[in-house]
Amino acid sequence: MRGPLARFAHPTEVPVEEKSHTANDKEIGVVDNQPRNSETDTDIDAIDSNAQAGVQKIEATTKVWTKSNLILAYIFIWIIYFVDSMQQGMGSLLTPYVTSAFALHSLTATTGVMSGIFGGVSKLTLAKILDIWGRPQGFLVVVLLMTIGLVMMAACNNVETYAAAQVFYWIGYNGVSYSLSVFIADTSHLKNRALMLAFISSPYIITVWISSPMSQSVLSGIGWRWGFGIFSIITPIMCLPLFFLFTWNYQKAKKAGFVISTPSGRTTWESIKYYFWQFDVICLILVTGGFALFLLPFNIYSYQYYGWKDPMIICLIIFGGLLLIGAVVWERFFAPVKFLPWELLKDRTVLGACILSAVLFVEYYIWTAYFSSFLQVVLNLNVTQTGYIGNIYSLGSCFFSFVVGFLIRWTGRFKWITLYFGVPVTILSIGLLIHFRQPGTYIGWIIMCEILYAFAGGACVIGEQMAVMAAAAHQHVAVVLAMEGMFSSVGGAIGGTISAAIWTGTFPKALAKYLPPESQANLTDIYSQLPVQLSYPMGSPTRDAIILAYGDGLRWMFVAATAITAIGLVSVAVWRDIKVKDFKQVKGRVI
Repeated sequence: MRGPLARFAHPTEVPVEEKSHTANDKEIGVVDNQPRNSETDTDIDAIDSNAQAGVQKIEATTKVWTKSNLILAYIFIWIIYFVDSMQQGMGSLLTPYVTSAFALHSLTATTGVMSGIFGGVSKLTLAKILDIWGRPQGFLVVVLLMTIGLVMMAACNNVETYAAAQVFYWIGYNGVSYSLSVFIADTSHLKNRALMLAFISSPYIITVWISSPMSQSVLSGIGWRWGFGIFSIITPIMCLPLFFLFTWNYQKAKKAGFVISTPSGRTTWESIKYYFWQFDVICLILVTGGFALFLLPFNIYSYQYYGWKDPMIICLIIFGGLLLIGAVVWERFFAPVKFLPWELLKDRTVLGACILSAVLFVEYYIWTAYFSSFLQVVLNLNVTQTGYIGNIYSLGSCFFSFVVGFLIRWTGRFKWITLYFGVPVTILSIGLLIHFRQPGTYIGWIIMCEILYAFAGGACVIGEQMAVMAAAAHQHVAVVLAMEGMFSSVGGAIGGTISAAIWTGTFPKALAKYLPPESQANLTDIYSQLPVQLSYPMGSPTRDAIILAYGDGLRWMFVAATAITAIGLVSVAVWRDIKVKDFKQVKGRVI
């Protein structure tokens, strides 16, 4: 550790190193170098004394729990994913109506930028909570944050409160998803992990048929506020059983002598200082604030009188950039515990997977931010039909992830399907939408592109997660998954920023160009409110003008998304071709 504050560093933080191995470079993973004579449920290996406390606790837990407890844990995880995916699917369809309720439909993408930044950067902090305090404790924290976000969304009276609620919600939602992914990594053999990841995503196959009619029913009945309010009650009720199951088994492990609690010897003030440096709060503030200030102007510049020349826009960009530079300087010269584990990022497989994750989220949020509005305005679909098409990705990717999981278990490798199928087909499907986004397009062509995109997404997501986990030892799995999640969330925020910048730069100008003279006075309302856009009947001059304006805006979104996705080919090409059958990564009774 470097820097004047190094004495606060965690004593068990060790850099990753690649073990010497008889296999060639293509098959080396940065994992525990132990013989693999068997994969019995009752692993007799000792708990890793060099691992952090949270890792030791979960290894102790898996040693004492029964097969029925393991099965019950996966049932609880599946139920949590079912509830969360149903709520998230409904929430994404309600967002345009929430922002329209405050006459700010064009801030649909902007509301996701701040939440994406906070949600992504917070994952490394959550990884430290999981590793230092324990998996159940970190899980409980993010469930609480998610619940607070849902309550705030139900009670918000302006778009600012809704945006703040989105920050709480997405930190919680991403945190729950991340925590469950870490649970999967803790309780499954590497060769079976792709199948387990596919299993926990399978609720989306069901919820795609539920979310859309539920959204339609909510909008026409109890209203979007109660739509969020109901889930603020259901979510904690569904999540707590898993917390109690892990806590109960940990107590069993403690009684069995697998875990020995050692008092820290620190006073309250010393503990506050210790965790302040452990979680690198200074870098967290600098990175979060820097990204927020730097990306926000791209979303709001069109609302300023002088546009890009507005003093506030200039100040936000300058101060955001300075904060990001400050974060780099702090990490390089002063931080006693690094916020970003640079040693792990030196591994080309980990870095390549993180870049792919960021690329996929950038392109996704570029072209999907206004896609549901496009389906309703241009193709005249209702909310239910829009939801069905929008959910093709969830349905197709979850279905195909099982295919990918079986292929990885059979071949023992994951790179080939991502490099030769996942990324190329993603580029193809988005590229085709450049043409099919035009007014009058047959809906079947759009559905075809969505199906191709979904299958490719299933291969890419499973591939990138397997890459980061196969390239790390068990004690580093939470960290590498957090890095992958951070890259994806920040990528999503960048994608939302690009989308908003394209939309605000093209859509109002196109409206001014195409709207008939009698509708020019309503340009602001048409631009800012989806219900106003839908109020004009199909075939009317005003509706035709709005449709043409959508075509202009979306064209550049699809072009940008296609170009950015090409970076993914390079990021996958640098992966090591790790054979996951060759390594044992976890201990105890696992799948």
